[in-house]
Amino acid sequence: MEPVHVLVPLDGSPLSEDALTYALSVFECQITVLNVVTPLDAGMSEGGVLDPGDERGASARQHADRLIERAANRAAAEGRPVETAVESGDPAEAILSYADQHGVDHIVIGGHGGDPNGLARRLLGTVATTVVAEAPITVTVVREHADGGDH
Repeated sequence: MEPVHVLVPLDGSPLSEDALTYALSVFECQITVLNVVTPLDAGMSEGGVLDPGDERGASARQHADRLIERAANRAAAEGRPVETAVESGDPAEAILSYADQHGVDHIVIGGHGGDPNGLARRLLGTVATTVVAEAPITVTVVREHADGGDH
């Protein structure tokens, strides 16, 4: 059964861009591109706490908006309008939540290549691994093969 709504999470990596290319070339249904802005953990900041209005947070949001806008423009250039969304939080949780709340029935996500003898997390990346493990819908992972080609 063909999907009616495909979600493509974008993080700015070449593999997430390849996931969008794949989705646009394979699916003729509604496609939504999603970027998840991950709030900086207090333990990662120099001062221990970031103000909600911290300029790094605003910069991250602007970066997310640019990624989404670039993806939408690319899709439009191919005659394929896409929906766009920016969420914040843990990436895997935000992807799964968005899919559940918006009637998504297929996710196409870029995975991160790694040692072909390694564990799934190293092959797919932690976000893709979590999405594959927890999504109640079909997930297609676009990742780099050991030969350097994307598949």
